Amino acid sequence: MNELDKSYSPNEIEEKWYKIWEDSKYFAASLSSEKENYSIVIPPPNVTGILHMGHVLNNSIQDTLIRYNRMTGKNTLWMPGCDHAGIATQNKVERKLAEDGLKKENIGREKFIEMTWDWKEKYGGIITKQLRKLGASLDWDRERFTMDEGLSYAVRKIFNDLYHDGLIYQGEYMVNWCPSCGTALADDEVDHVEKDGHLWEIKYPVKNSDEYIIIATSRPETMLGDVAVAVHPEDERYKHLIGKTLILPLVNREIPIIADEYVDKEFGTGALKITPAHDPNDYNLGKKYNLPIINMLTPDGKIVDDYPKYAGLDRFEARKK
Repeated sequence: MNELDKSYSPNEIEEKWYKIWEDSKYFAASLSSEKENYSIVIPPPNVTGILHMGHVLNNSIQDTLIRYNRMTGKNTLWMPGCDHAGIATQNKVERKLAEDGLKKENIGREKFIEMTWDWKEKYGGIITKQLRKLGASLDWDRERFTMDEGLSYAVRKIFNDLYHDGLIYQGEYMVNWCPSCGTALADDEVDHVEKDGHLWEIKYPVKNSDEYIIIATSRPETMLGDVAVAVHPEDERYKHLIGKTLILPLVNREIPIIADEYVDKEFGTGALKITPAHDPNDYNLGKKYNLPIINMLTPDGKIVDDYPKYAGLDRFEARKK
């Protein structure tokens, strides 16, 4: 008779029994079962790293629900998977490249994608092993990755159907854009940080007049994309100018003076330059008054060629000019 260990050693025992459970298909759901179904799709952990305590807590709760319903005789499915976490994964791979003094542009698109898939295989495997160590009763035969062809096809098909059914449309809209990554970011991937800044005051002359409106802005470089100036309809300083035309400095573009209650009379000079391509509030006002959208920045955050004096300047450098 073997002597019992003085303390419980979980690694060998749990690994042994988990393999028996998995090989015996104890966690597998049946497509042909007549039992009541109960299923959970695991909120897929990002492939960018390892599981943290939040994952452990959440998965333990799911496992409890799955095991309870399995014990009551239901046909249960707990589907595992990983999320490709696009931007986060890209950043991880770029940091790895940076350790060798490289950027993704140095190695080309195909090689970068290859490295990204290698990253997925490495860290996706770690997450899978961790879930097994937790004893999670997942149906591993149904494991999915968010970029699996079947899932990708379903997304494309549904998107196409929504478009042709008139439920979504293509239009111009402001997005969170990262000049470094060269890609759009979801709202929940962006952290807003308030910083002390500086307000520049700029004179916008009224057409065929000696009058002018002074605009206060923290981003003077965006004036290249201005399409209007808004004032409050009850602001006595500007009432007589509503409907008239301004000459946009530097580019001599004619822009209208409009009135809207959104404008804060007490902020700055009480006059608001409208740049729909570069401010979400301005975008909304632009839609309201059917104003044009003029983009004055390249994808890497430089002034476009339409303004030769400033073309190619980084936005922060242009701000100083």
